[in-house]
Amino acid sequence: MKKTVILLMLLTLFSKVLGFIRDIVLSYFYGASTISDVYLISLTIPTVILAIIGKGISTGFIPLYSRIEDLEGTKKANIYTNNLVNLVLAICLIIFIVCYLNTETIVKLFAAGFSGETLDLAVNFTKISLISIFFTGMIYVFIAFLQTKEVFLIPAIIGIPANFIVIGSFFLSSKTNIYVLAAGGVIAAGAQFILLYFYVYKNNYRYKLQLNIKDYHLRKMMLLALPVIFGSSVAQINILVDRTIASYISVGGISALNYANTIYLVVLGVIVSSITTVLYPKISKMAVTNNIEGIKGHLSEAISVITIIVLPATVGYMIFAKPIVQLLYGRGEFDTQAITMTASALFYYAIGLIGLSLREILSNVFYSLQDTKTPMVNAAIALGVNIGLNFILSRYMGIGGLALATSISVILCSLLLFIQLWRRIGSFGVKLFTQSFFKIGFAALIMGVVSKFSFSHLINNIGLPFALLASVVVGMAFYFVLIFFMKIPEVNSFIDEMKNRFRNFSRVRKVS
Repeated sequence: MKKTVILLMLLTLFSKVLGFIRDIVLSYFYGASTISDVYLISLTIPTVILAIIGKGISTGFIPLYSRIEDLEGTKKANIYTNNLVNLVLAICLIIFIVCYLNTETIVKLFAAGFSGETLDLAVNFTKISLISIFFTGMIYVFIAFLQTKEVFLIPAIIGIPANFIVIGSFFLSSKTNIYVLAAGGVIAAGAQFILLYFYVYKNNYRYKLQLNIKDYHLRKMMLLALPVIFGSSVAQINILVDRTIASYISVGGISALNYANTIYLVVLGVIVSSITTVLYPKISKMAVTNNIEGIKGHLSEAISVITIIVLPATVGYMIFAKPIVQLLYGRGEFDTQAITMTASALFYYAIGLIGLSLREILSNVFYSLQDTKTPMVNAAIALGVNIGLNFILSRYMGIGGLALATSISVILCSLLLFIQLWRRIGSFGVKLFTQSFFKIGFAALIMGVVSKFSFSHLINNIGLPFALLASVVVGMAFYFVLIFFMKIPEVNSFIDEMKNRFRNFSRVRKVS
């Protein structure tokens, strides 16, 4: 598992770097402006709609496919997959028709602050972007299928060609027609679909134009997926509310939230998603055989790794919010106001990073146990808190208030999930984890002080890029030294494993 996770992290990191480059190119040509707001909203609408359904599809598909394949064989499991594919295509067609006929109403729902030419442009962009719904629906199913086959690397790299296509559309749109922006997103989604289908085909899936809506397995998956779909819709409503309020606060407010979110979610995408991608199919198979102790062991290990990485990342984002934004986006049309707005959002988003990371892991454990109701209920509670805080905090803190409201709500959600899972499966090393959490948190704070001190002394001598890099390196060195001497079990276990591998490598070299 560890080797796969590490390789997955590296590939995901490369994909995220390209994602950064994509956003940097967008910010260079369009800054935090009306056009960038319109473009991002046009992408958000089909993405949000499909994310609601897609999360339910992938979450319900994996444990049920594992059960069918284990009890009835691969042939039955693939029939179930084919039924699901055709059902998703039918749903996508309905969504496309409804959204295309009511595009202006939907755009106003997502960005109530748009009017006049801005609204007209957003409507036209969105009508083009809606075509990607069909590709995105299939992408969700095919990624889930490949994960059941323990093919994790291909889904991790599909963002690479897509990002190149999107970056190319930025250049072309600046030289030719603005609508190339919207077309680029559709072509990128199509490229992802083609790449995935090639590998799905290699894993013996054959598409057939047939749909048995009465199929028992399909109905069971729909029952499992409905609470997840509701829970996902809650998360997407959060995005909707955030961006609607942002469209009133400031021109470029939507873009500022998006740019900050891209930076903030790097840790989630690289570390947390890599772990959950490998973990979920494994614990789903353990749940089939009722191997609760195995689930606990994998969960405890995953939480430990996440904490060691996420806490210092949180501190780093908070103390270097403005320098990071300035370094990544501070050029071209991205002016001082855009830097300030984006840095404020990044600072407050960072507070909730540990909560968001743990929520992903804990929710997947509930899903593997075929309990999709508990995460749904907690997501609904978090939604209510988030919306209430959005209106209160944005009034006094602007864009930063929206980000802080999101952070508070995800922390609350993860705490509720933590308590309920403890009651459900018993202790999974909670006491030990709590002790380690405070030790790691203290080490991360010391790291932050050292990094900030280094940066303030280096910035005037060697410039922003090198000062930031050097400060992070110095801070991380202090951090790793501190956690080494704090006798944290997870760190000691990792060091012992590295020592054993080094000894084994030395023996092999001596023999050869």
